[in-house]
Amino acid sequence: MVSLQEFIANEYICQSDLNIYDTPKGEGLVTQAATGRHLQVISILEDRAMEVRLCEDNYPGWLLAKDLSSLELADSKYNVITFSPMQIKSQLPEVIDFTKQAMQQPNYYLWGGTVAPNYDCSGLMQAAFKSVGVWLPRDAYQQEAFTQKISFEELLPGDLVFFGRAEKATHVGLCLGEACYIHSSGQKQGRNGIGIDKLSEQGDEVSKSYYQQLRGFGRVMSSYGAH
Repeated sequence: MVSLQEFIANEYICQSDLNIYDTPKGEGLVTQAATGRHLQVISILEDRAMEVRLCEDNYPGWLLAKDLSSLELADSKYNVITFSPMQIKSQLPEVIDFTKQAMQQPNYYLWGGTVAPNYDCSGLMQAAFKSVGVWLPRDAYQQEAFTQKISFEELLPGDLVFFGRAEKATHVGLCLGEACYIHSSGQKQGRNGIGIDKLSEQGDEVSKSYYQQLRGFGRVMSSYGAH
């Protein structure tokens, strides 16, 4: 049997979709690693779990030992692909189409979800941009810091819309134009899945609730790690 110690400091490719947790006990899903993603093993804990870092977005977490068989040693390290702002702009219709197609599939809001069909808010944004090769950071507040801040007057389809508290962004959606945005929202305050809402006090209760938490807008100008 291969010891977990042999996995430390190596980079691997996921051969199936994997769950990444907040604790080595497998508690609290924080993100997912889709098939083909790269991860690096940082440390181990009592042959039960591995502390890992997902290479594309630098996200940390714990992978359970039972998932070792789903890792394959990478032939080469993950390499960031660069995109110009114009290249990203040209691909935004595909990004938008990804979210609309995702909405058509039966889905529910999954905290930590980044793999179809169930996403959290920032997981949907990350997956949508990943579909055209552009990486975003994992969480909403990280995505807000990564994007170029713009005004409402500058807002275009494909820009990100951020919501939350005064301290930081806690929710994110994708602008569709005409003051509408698509997002994955929770069951308690939202639609328990992917839906379209309005940036207006004139919408339904869900739209109004999020509009009251509006923080601002951001434009994706590069792929994460490429600047």
